[in-house]
Amino acid sequence: MAKRRNGIAQPRVDARAKVVILCGGKGTRLHEETELKPKPMAQIGGRPILWHIMKIYAHAGFTDFVLCLGYKGDVIKKYFLDYDLMGRDFTITMGEAPKIEMHGTPLEKGWTITFAETGPEAMTGARLKRIEKYIDTKYLMLTYGDGVANLDVRKLFAFHKSHGKIGTVTGVRPPSRFGELLVDGDTVREFSEKPQTGSGFINGGFFVFDRRIFDYVEDNERCTFEGQPLSRLASDGELAIYKLQTFWQCMDTYRDLQMLNKVWETGHPEWRVWSH
Repeated sequence: MAKRRNGIAQPRVDARAKVVILCGGKGTRLHEETELKPKPMAQIGGRPILWHIMKIYAHAGFTDFVLCLGYKGDVIKKYFLDYDLMGRDFTITMGEAPKIEMHGTPLEKGWTITFAETGPEAMTGARLKRIEKYIDTKYLMLTYGDGVANLDVRKLFAFHKSHGKIGTVTGVRPPSRFGELLVDGDTVREFSEKPQTGSGFINGGFFVFDRRIFDYVEDNERCTFEGQPLSRLASDGELAIYKLQTFWQCMDTYRDLQMLNKVWETGHPEWRVWSH
């Protein structure tokens, strides 16, 4: 069990990583889906995109999750509380000592999920800072709750440990609508948030950090992770890029959601790296 100092979990000496997923935004550009549920619960093939993201990590052996909740976080909590009950047969014994007996094989094995309420209005940097107390590993993964990729997480993790910098960001090459990464070899030299024009690699999420990242964020509602924290990390020469040349897609609009569902229906979605 990890030791604690001043209320903060101290890292274990292992080489694994907890997976932090930002699930708290309102997703206003996907209002058709997000009036009644948070963006990560929009469904692809009958499952929330959040589930798809978690399956990508779990396939690589990373099954210890921390979900940063905010807008309608109760919907995410209820989904996972009911997850096995809705997907498996079970028998209820009613009476003074009621019990539930589950039948068959668990839908997922070994998943540990921490549901962290990080505030309905908090920005991404504040959300990350507020879950520091739950990170008791030397490394942590971080991603958004709205993007999938054909990504070998084990290779990403090995790359991060090889260079010794504080952070690694997965760089991708879709249309330039997101934070652009100006790179020199495997090092990010400048982080430009959502440029009007530009080309090259952009921020695809799927970060890896060591615990020093918590020195770059603060518990301030307006602290946006993609702003000053990542910009400062890049200017300090502490942000490397893992260049992903395979499939990546975010779910920014309803059109994106429709496209992802069409890809899933083909039976060969490129981000499905898991077998079952």
